[in-house]
Amino acid sequence: QVQLVESGGGLVQAGGSLRLSCAASGLTFNSYAMAWFRQAPGKEREFVAAISWSGGSTHYADSVKGRFTISRLNAKNTVYLQMHSLKPEDTAVYYCASGGTYGSRSEKSWAYWGQGTQVTVSS
Repeated sequence: QVQLVESGGGLVQAGGSLRLSCAASGLTFNSYAMAWFRQAPGKEREFVAAISWSGGSTHYADSVKGRFTISRLNAKNTVYLQMHSLKPEDTAVYYCASGGTYGSRSEKSWAYWGQGTQVTVSS
């Protein structure tokens, strides 16, 4: 079955950086778009970024544009989220997703999910 395993979360001060990773198995990785979502306490899960199957196209939520970069290494079945200039409002559980449509920002459009990794940004 499909498994997505996130790693790289942690506690960081405002202005700092983190890189999240998501290792995928059980699917033909280079055939699928991938995405990152996040969910802050008391809030709904929201779209962060997505990348096409080839890595040639990406799009971002306005709140992270210019600070976060999504990338993938198909040879390692892994997608990354590089986060810079982190803000306290970036604090959330970050989820990797697959099995969805590249252009969709709705969590309902994505079939497979990881367990999440916590990112906490202190002020």
